[in-house]
Amino acid sequence: MENLGIAFTGSGSEVPVTSIDNNALAELVETSDEWITTRTGIKQRKLASKSETLTSLGAAAGRQALSAAGINASDLDLILLATSTPDDLFGTACRIQAELGATNAVAFDLTAACSGFVFGLVTAAQYIRTGVYQNVLLIGADILSRWVDWQDRNTCVLFGDGAGAVVMQANSHDRLLGFELKSDGTQNHYLNLAYTGEENELVKEATISQGNFAPITMNGKEVYRFAVQRVPEVVDKALFHANLSVDKLDWLILHQANQRILDAVAQRLNIPSYKVISNLSHYGNTSAASIPLALDEAVRSGKIKPGDSIAASGFGAGLTWGAAIFQWGR
Repeated sequence: MENLGIAFTGSGSEVPVTSIDNNALAELVETSDEWITTRTGIKQRKLASKSETLTSLGAAAGRQALSAAGINASDLDLILLATSTPDDLFGTACRIQAELGATNAVAFDLTAACSGFVFGLVTAAQYIRTGVYQNVLLIGADILSRWVDWQDRNTCVLFGDGAGAVVMQANSHDRLLGFELKSDGTQNHYLNLAYTGEENELVKEATISQGNFAPITMNGKEVYRFAVQRVPEVVDKALFHANLSVDKLDWLILHQANQRILDAVAQRLNIPSYKVISNLSHYGNTSAASIPLALDEAVRSGKIKPGDSIAASGFGAGLTWGAAIFQWGR
């Protein structure tokens, strides 16, 4: 089949109704607005209620993206959901497909934690470039509040819930200019949402493990060190593949983990602060949702315009990290 280019034709996002600010968190754990703000840049985060599911958030973001792209759900060939917190451990993409009425689309989940949206973008691109699919809805969504230890002040101040989406379509001009993806499982222990189980002897000589997932644990210093070192490298490599110099970038959209990380990475790349998209003060770390959520807000506010060159980089558990260089629009 003929190789095709990729256009980014629409975006959408959805967040829960409920906000909790730093002062409210200080009622749960020993912390303060000043302590959280100076260390993370986060002022508040959105938390999903029982009735707000990953399916409902993801579908709402998807509808907005489809509307912005000017296509119907029935036009979709593929729905790719980047998430680490599905409503169903067997996957949630198919439930979103049903919610949208995307009867012609195949749907599946992809898990790469906070790198998930960038990994999903590159995965979706391969289907389009080979001519297999024409219209793809990529959703990044997470409800991390389900898996946070709300008595651990080192982690509970960081995370929020949300969803973001983009429509990617086959196009005569290729707007995905370059990418680079990386993984290092030797550092997996620095950031976990791990299964823990207890022995259950079914019959003699047949003992299994049964349990649940433990709350998120993180070595903040090591994750910070990893991000500040590895993210500039992977953005540089993606720029090299794109044959683009850093000064030609219009925007840098990093995974919204910590304002100090955003500032340090931009400084190392020599990207001025006015080119750095940041909204984590309002939402915290929404994992796979953070990049598309920030992208959609910037597009809808008119900050990001058609033709703008964007470097997006995700990094997190796995450990995984990656970057994609693309131009917004058709």
